[in-house]
Amino acid sequence: MKTAGLAPPTPPSMIRWGCGICWGMAGLAVLVALSFWSLDLGLHRLFSGAALERMGRFILELSRPEVSADFLHKLGQAAFETLAMSFVGTLLAAVAGLVLAFLASDGPDSRPTILALSRLLLNLLRSVPDLMWAALLIISSGLGPMAGTLALALHTAGVLGRLFADASENAADHERACLRLAGASPIQCFLYVTLPSIIPQLLSYTLYRWENNIRAASVLGVVGAGGLGQMLSYHMGLFQMSETSSILITMILLVVLVDSVSYVTRRNLMR
Repeated sequence: MKTAGLAPPTPPSMIRWGCGICWGMAGLAVLVALSFWSLDLGLHRLFSGAALERMGRFILELSRPEVSADFLHKLGQAAFETLAMSFVGTLLAAVAGLVLAFLASDGPDSRPTILALSRLLLNLLRSVPDLMWAALLIISSGLGPMAGTLALALHTAGVLGRLFADASENAADHERACLRLAGASPIQCFLYVTLPSIIPQLLSYTLYRWENNIRAASVLGVVGAGGLGQMLSYHMGLFQMSETSSILITMILLVVLVDSVSYVTRRNLMR
């Protein structure tokens, strides 16, 4: 018995030659296969018996962390330095990003020249990697946490400024328009209307970037910016695997601690 008005079902074996997504996925699969074919990945060397033996020996050396009192004292100081670098760098970036977000927000009171220059500055700050900022600042300020902190602040200011500007543009503007009609200045409208409405978003973005900056601060030390990264670079260069193991464990614990604090804080903000 046939049902009137219903088309017969398409056989599963029938190929849909007009499916653009299917052709796109097939082309992507071909490109991936060609990439593996053209690159000399050396997978046979990676999984050879000699390579597995060397990796096993390396892991065995890392399994015996250094726990002497003098080394743990130095490790604690470096961990605190890394934590301070990430916190101060993120705080400075949040303040600078808020100022730049006010200038880079596209609204009825924005000036095209200031808007374009502010967005250009934000693009410049976040386009240059934090490692490059650290290398440039080390030349002027020397080795130590100052260069790492400023490098984190400059790069993160570009990221947070753009996120803050987007949040400001997406905020409801009817109350801001009412204040403008009452004679308030654009900065008064931003401080008394826009900013209070987007504070939860700004805090969430800032905490998330703090999580990322903990990891970045650990890496910046490799170029001499202080903290755990500098200790890691030093002891790995001397092939002191026990000390390297303790530093890696401390990095992991520090990241877990900051991630947990940030997660709990953001969860409370969303309630």
